[in-house]
Amino acid sequence: MGRAFEFRKARKFKRWGQMSRTFTRIGKDIVMAIKEGGPDPESNSRLRAVMQNAKAANMPKDNVERAIKRATDKDTSNYKEIVFEGYAPHGIAILVETASDNNNRTVANLRSYFSKCDGALGTSGSVVFMFDHTCNFRIENDGTDPEELELELIDYGAEEVFVDDDGIIIYAPFESFGSIQKYLEENNKEILSSGFERIAQVTKQLTPEQEADVNKLLEKIEEDDDVQNVYHTMDAQLED
Repeated sequence: MGRAFEFRKARKFKRWGQMSRTFTRIGKDIVMAIKEGGPDPESNSRLRAVMQNAKAANMPKDNVERAIKRATDKDTSNYKEIVFEGYAPHGIAILVETASDNNNRTVANLRSYFSKCDGALGTSGSVVFMFDHTCNFRIENDGTDPEELELELIDYGAEEVFVDDDGIIIYAPFESFGSIQKYLEENNKEILSSGFERIAQVTKQLTPEQEADVNKLLEKIEEDDDVQNVYHTMDAQLED
């Protein structure tokens, strides 16, 4: 298995597992997708992908409908997607993806978290180069040979295809999302979920005490309502 598999295995144990925060994040994704491409999933591939993720997360129908209503309400503010970069203690790089309707609030909050935890919010470009921007798909395992599927998808940019308990997982560069989504849909492969991730090119192992320092900052960042995803270069302790 490759680096993407190990990264995904570690992510299974991240704090994003909290259902309420997952629903909030997906709700924002729905609003942004509709604002960008309209409310019809048939003609809006981004919305189609988000709706698949909502289903995979068992997001209640009422939550989905409320998000759609917010998106179609002219008074609803547009969310702006901004990536922040910085350093935690002990030289750990952090990348924060946000979706905010008030950038000044988001900047002030993040600067406060970094400062209080002995970190530093950096400038644009200071750590983003340390991460590979990837896309991923989870499709139903219908008996397809993953090696044959990988050979098919190489021409569309796929880098890793493997099987786990959740189905067949596909990893590719960020820019390959559209072409792979189109291939899977045209070939009747049921997409269970999809998304984007930043995978650290190099990670750093810390002592338990140092990890606690970094986790203190990560927890503060992840609790912020404007934050969608957080990535870092701390070596993750994998679980079986």
